[in-house]
Amino acid sequence: MINLILSGINGKMGKAIVNLVSNNDNFNIVAGVDLVKGDLNIPVYDSFDNVEEKADVIIDFSRPSTLDGMLAYATKTNTNLVIASTGYTSEDLLKIVNASNHIAIFKASNMSLGVNLIGNLVKQAAAFLGADYDIEIIEQHHNQKVDAPSGTAITLAHKANEAFNDSYKIVNGRSGANCKREQKEISISSVRGGNIVGKHDVLFIGKNEVVTISHEAQSREVFAEGALKAANYVFAKEKGLFDMDNLIKDMLQK
Repeated sequence: MINLILSGINGKMGKAIVNLVSNNDNFNIVAGVDLVKGDLNIPVYDSFDNVEEKADVIIDFSRPSTLDGMLAYATKTNTNLVIASTGYTSEDLLKIVNASNHIAIFKASNMSLGVNLIGNLVKQAAAFLGADYDIEIIEQHHNQKVDAPSGTAITLAHKANEAFNDSYKIVNGRSGANCKREQKEISISSVRGGNIVGKHDVLFIGKNEVVTISHEAQSREVFAEGALKAANYVFAKEKGLFDMDNLIKDMLQK
């Protein structure tokens, strides 16, 4: 059994993981970290500074403000980590890389296996269709999501850009831009409303056709399932930085 500490335990994703673990004999949540105490029969702390329990893996679905305390606890206790939060700065990402020299860290902007599979399709499509097709990404999420564009949309943009040796400019919307679209540009547009779990469309727009690669999450459970797969994967690692590509490759080899 893998013992977990769940960061963001009383958020939407935290609750989805709690529900999933309640029917899974392979995992046990020993503690949570959240500013909201909630009513779970699990110890919940407002900071990693106060956590008393020891776990095998931390799963994080919180916010970037939690990062410093979480990395300090994880490296001090030698606890491996699954990071599913988004919105990190370049400085934050460097901290994660440095911590991975001491513990194993699994980081992904989206824990859905399906989304990560279409990332590879996006790269192949960009390489096949080439510069004659404009690339536009539309991402949709619920009205409580804080960061925009989504981490997944950014990841998909970078996947497409790999086909062009990262020579394209990634643009976040066009507000204030009083000029025509540049050819070497990948634009991301964000929609926020209602209870949309997550939808991503990558459009390859040619002169006479539009090719769309799309993924829509219909339940948060798909992300919870992916996070538990990631926890199981990173549990056996000593140190290093891993992502969904590593997990998918490992699953295909079995």
